[in-house]
Amino acid sequence: MANSSAITAARHLSEKLPSPLKRLADLAYNYWWSWSGDRISLFQSIDPQEWERCGHNPVAILESASYERLTQLAEDPFYIKQISALAREFDQYINQQDTWVNRVAPQVSALRPIAYFCAEFGIHESLPVYSGGLGILAGDHLKSSSDLGVPLIGVGLLYRQGYFRQRLNRQGWQEDYYIDNPFDHMPLELIKNEQGESVTIELQVRQRVVKVQIWRVQVGRVTLYLLDSDRHDNDPIDRWLTGHLYGGNLETRIAQEVVLGIGGVRALHALGIEPSVYHLNEGHAAFCTLEVARVEIERTGKSFYDIEAKVRNSCVFTTHTPVPAGHDVFSPDLIDSFFASYWPQLRLSREQFLALGARRLGDPWEPFGMTVLALRMSRACNGVSELHGQVSRKMWTVLYPQRSEDKVPIGYITNGVHAPTWTAPLLGDLYDEYLGEDWKNRAVDPKMWAKVDEIPDEELWSRHLILKERLIAFTRYKVKKSRELRGENHELIQATEKLLDPNVLTIGFARRFSPYKRGDLILRDAQRALKIFGNAQRPVQIIFAGKAHPADEEGKRIIQRLMEWCHNSGIINRVAFIEDYDIYTGQKLVQGVDVWLNNPRRPLEASGTSGQKVCFNGGLNCSVLDGWWCEGYQAGPDGKGINGWAIGEDANTSDQELQDGIDSRSLYQLLEEEIVPLYYDQDAQGIPHRWVQMMKTSIKTNAPLFNTDRMIADYVSQVYVPEISKSVEPILAKVLL
Repeated sequence: MANSSAITAARHLSEKLPSPLKRLADLAYNYWWSWSGDRISLFQSIDPQEWERCGHNPVAILESASYERLTQLAEDPFYIKQISALAREFDQYINQQDTWVNRVAPQVSALRPIAYFCAEFGIHESLPVYSGGLGILAGDHLKSSSDLGVPLIGVGLLYRQGYFRQRLNRQGWQEDYYIDNPFDHMPLELIKNEQGESVTIELQVRQRVVKVQIWRVQVGRVTLYLLDSDRHDNDPIDRWLTGHLYGGNLETRIAQEVVLGIGGVRALHALGIEPSVYHLNEGHAAFCTLEVARVEIERTGKSFYDIEAKVRNSCVFTTHTPVPAGHDVFSPDLIDSFFASYWPQLRLSREQFLALGARRLGDPWEPFGMTVLALRMSRACNGVSELHGQVSRKMWTVLYPQRSEDKVPIGYITNGVHAPTWTAPLLGDLYDEYLGEDWKNRAVDPKMWAKVDEIPDEELWSRHLILKERLIAFTRYKVKKSRELRGENHELIQATEKLLDPNVLTIGFARRFSPYKRGDLILRDAQRALKIFGNAQRPVQIIFAGKAHPADEEGKRIIQRLMEWCHNSGIINRVAFIEDYDIYTGQKLVQGVDVWLNNPRRPLEASGTSGQKVCFNGGLNCSVLDGWWCEGYQAGPDGKGINGWAIGEDANTSDQELQDGIDSRSLYQLLEEEIVPLYYDQDAQGIPHRWVQMMKTSIKTNAPLFNTDRMIADYVSQVYVPEISKSVEPILAKVLL
């Protein structure tokens, strides 16, 4: 295996630090710190303003701090004790042998690594190589794999400018812009050989040879490898292959997927890593299967069809997209231009190669589908919720003409979230006291979560109010900053001081602004919405955040309508839009809202995870019965929700206008008749005891199920190593006991 340079990035940084602070370098270069107990103050306290300016980048804050400031910290006994305690915790974590895998499934730890391929990874806001839900899920997948001791590695792309940044002009129209990521000042390291040269692999992109270098990111015990084509010895056009996430045209998209799939396999081989399983997280990485096949053909001299079963046995696939139009497909002509010299290496003809990605065989105009390729070349496939599994089986039954729909080989593993990352430290401290300090390691234990009932109502409510006040302060800051940058008038800028009220029922809505997610559904009946949000006795307020894809004009129009609504004189202090949504904004929202709103057109939400994050913080979901909420929502004998609310009917229709009308009326009715009255039913001390009881029920019913510890255990026993399922399944209910 190739070695990094003799002096690693962490060691190089530590040389610049005073002796008592040297362990900060180790912590800065491993994202474990971001879900540790001291994640708030450790780096921020060095220089709060610089911490904000550098995007919460621990390497950048240490590099930019003056030596005077560092020596000042080095003589602070409290800070030194904090570093020492955290360093001990970090060392124990990294060197821990008594992991879940070693206790429950020791045969898994003896396997060669599981390689997890994904186009984006949302680890932390200081590593902006993600756009939304898929990336956040991938980041949480790595974190829980690390926590449980699963031998997993990540493979992705390192984007020079990542996903686009968002700003809204004075007309409320989204404008897109990009910023270079300063790789040399981020928590990642370029992999070099013993001669100090960067380890590279070569790919053919059309007729050009492209060199790709490899960066390493540490996520606890898991390593994430990111591929980067921005090298001086590449053609200028090829340097931008890894320029933007989900940017450019179809040619850029297929080139990126060649780098991810084929390049990812070659990078692992260059590093001496031979995975036992290749996990394709969405179809973007499907070309990986072809490179695994090519290597096996080269090694054995056999034909593609002789080794096909072996390749399939090493590949598994997770699909996240519930509509055919959302799956990447490429024309035969485009495939020709990228793979004409590749399919001979597989000993296949053009027709045989194209057939691997064709939904219907024999049609010369049939496009090449990445999901089709992944399904054909993987031994196991799963959707990301029970309903999404059903939708996927129906969608792809065309590939299995000899099977009934219910026998289509696509299962499901419902997504979860990484509890330590998304639970507010203030709530985590409360859980330490009432659930036990090891609650993070027992996230799947329903008996532990049942102890939430022992938390006094006033204690849970008071901490929730603090988190809501923090969210409102953050929102005011972000909105004020945006108004200043837009050159708004002085009165409007100053008005942000009165924007939102911590005592008012607060709804959060944050996600990608795609038309099917219906970000403006709540505005469908503008007058009714105005009465709800402008009610003087029992007001309601809402915070929006999210981006529309640069090519999605309707998504941008939805944002513009919301921005216009923000300036309605009757509710001007009750509605806010936070620009440039990222992980940090997402954390503040899910930790501080009273109600999380989600109203996609059913069944177009494959799973969704933002509402799961809200549950760990005591927030309540008000959602269409789609994705994970079909499994999470519980109703009482009277048909009303006991852990949240369900919008509309448990059905779908092709008549979008009809469905939008049904769902909007249902949402208004829930707000008017159930949600608002329940929230404002408060005692003399301002505590809404029935609301707090629902908060506790939400935590108890959802937290044990919708976390990535449970999800990873399911992947281990059902997908990665299914032969151990009989021995593992009885232990899943108490995964880390």
